Amino acid sequence: MPFREINSKMIEATVQPGTKIFSQRGAMLAYKGDVSFTPNIQGGQGGIASMIGRRVAGEATPLMTVEGSGTVLFGHGGHHIQVIGLSGDTLYVEADRLLAFDGALQQGTMFMGSQGGVMGMVRGQVSGQGLFTTTLKGHGAVAVMAHGGVIEVPITPQRPVHVDPQAYVAHHGDVRNKLSTALGWRDMVGRGSGEAFQLELSGTGAVYVQASEEKL
Repeated sequence: MPFREINSKMIEATVQPGTKIFSQRGAMLAYKGDVSFTPNIQGGQGGIASMIGRRVAGEATPLMTVEGSGTVLFGHGGHHIQVIGLSGDTLYVEADRLLAFDGALQQGTMFMGSQGGVMGMVRGQVSGQGLFTTTLKGHGAVAVMAHGGVIEVPITPQRPVHVDPQAYVAHHGDVRNKLSTALGWRDMVGRGSGEAFQLELSGTGAVYVQASEEKL
């Protein structure tokens, strides 16, 4: 794994010859060694198709290609950082949540309407997140950003997980999502920021939830 957590808001990436790391522009804090930073115009490992998909999706978060030999410190906006390891599976994550990821991972874009039909599209409108979500697949590591820290909640066929759409960060596994209406105690206390809706995730996998309803 190329990332090492320095503290809750900073990670160190090890860059080796022949490998790449993609990071959000402006996320580099400091570096040691012979390391280069190049604006990425191909949308990562997914190539031109991924780039076009991200532009259509409104997910054209600028990326940097990091290469060479050395170490780099990453952080952004004082946000909490969670490193997620992938072992051949796919991570679904909003583009603006990405801090950095292993260049060996295959990047793509998925239309959320294909998971949950119309409800997937409604989710995008309610949560303020795009109708498209970035996918990262393969063996490697991903560093995502969140407000107030992140917890990983397992999803099992016997026990689906309900998440406030504003608190959703990412998920992985064989998981389907749909939006449901759920009027409850949170509406009674005047929060009024979308708690009448819940994102229901079912199947087998895990969802990452942040300790806040704030957007990045």
